[in-house]
Amino acid sequence: MGQQAEVVLVHGLWHQPAHFDRLAEALREQAVTVHVPRLHRGSLAADTAGVQEVVDACHVPPVAVGHSYGGSVISGLQRISRLVYVAAFVPAAGESGASLGGRGAAINSALQHNDDGSTSIQPGLAREALYADCTDADSAWATALLVPQQPGHGRGIPERIAWQSVKSTYVLCEGDKALDPALQERMAGRCTTSVTIKAGHSPFISRPADLATVIMSV
Repeated sequence: MGQQAEVVLVHGLWHQPAHFDRLAEALREQAVTVHVPRLHRGSLAADTAGVQEVVDACHVPPVAVGHSYGGSVISGLQRISRLVYVAAFVPAAGESGASLGGRGAAINSALQHNDDGSTSIQPGLAREALYADCTDADSAWATALLVPQQPGHGRGIPERIAWQSVKSTYVLCEGDKALDPALQERMAGRCTTSVTIKAGHSPFISRPADLATVIMSV
């Protein structure tokens, strides 16, 4: 018998593993082993190292799914069978998520700058920016899970560029109000294949079954 497929889900800035609960459940229903490591380890390098430990412990090379900033994380991994970028950054050598997004990044208008140097998503603006196509209840649930983000992660530059040697799929979210779909389209051009879905920035909440189908297809 073949070994069970494994998937590592990598969340974005201000988020945490619980945001992936519905997608993880949809994948587990397809007999997939799912891992959802927590980031916020101090830097992109530390986040990548933490996820690499999870990858190294998998029985088979897993599919790595990165959302938003998580795209920078999965780009630096080794021993991956496939990369899936969900409304995510696909950095090339010398690039960071911050440099790709630019100073005018749409998410910036929803940020609150805290006294300790961290940033938070303003609760009243979270739905418009991140969960525009979610129900009121789902948006409230996801907003309550958001955490402050220490600075520097988004400016990190991956130490290696996995998508240059590993097949990749880009999931472009055409209703995204946090990461410009036009920028997503340019980054999708770096991937082996791409698929466009009618979703906002967080399809793992608004369309978990559909996103699971995309992941299963690779």
